Amino acid sequence: MDDPPLAFEHRLKRLHFRANHRGTKEADLLVGGFVRSQLARLDEHGLAWLEALMHEQDVDILAWAFGKAAPPARFDGPMMQAMQRLDYIPIAR
Repeated sequence: MDDPPLAFEHRLKRLHFRANHRGTKEADLLVGGFVRSQLARLDEHGLAWLEALMHEQDVDILAWAFGKAAPPARFDGPMMQAMQRLDYIPIAR
C-alpha cells in the first residue's frame, strides 16, 4: 500500500530540517542558508528541485555552488544560478 502524498507545508518543514542537518558545517551553512532564503517563494517545482538536491552528496553540491564543477543538467538553471550567487550566507566580520 502506497503512503499518501505529503502536504506541501510538511514537505517544506522536512526540507528545512534536511538542508540544515547535512553533516558538515560548510554544507549546513550553504544548503541551509539557501533553503532559508527560498522558503517564502517556493512553488511545487522549486520544492521538488530542492528535494532532489537533498539526495546529492555535499561535496558535489558545494562544487556546483562554488563553480568548481558544472552541475548536472537536471540541476542547472535558475535555482542553481541563485545558489551560486552565495549572497544568502552570513559572513562574520
